[in-house]
Amino acid sequence: MNKPAILIQRLYKSFGKLKALDGINLSIDKGSIVAVLGPNGAG
Repeated sequence: MNKPAILIQRLYKSFGKLKALDGINLSIDKGSIVAVLGPNGAG
């Protein structure tokens, strides 16, 4: 099996007491098209 182009394991991010990310895992294969969408005004 090929290694992913992007590999994220156990990603955490907080802003004070607010947990924005809590143990996120993400694997993206080479050549993949990926979009991250959120509500209007989120970014």
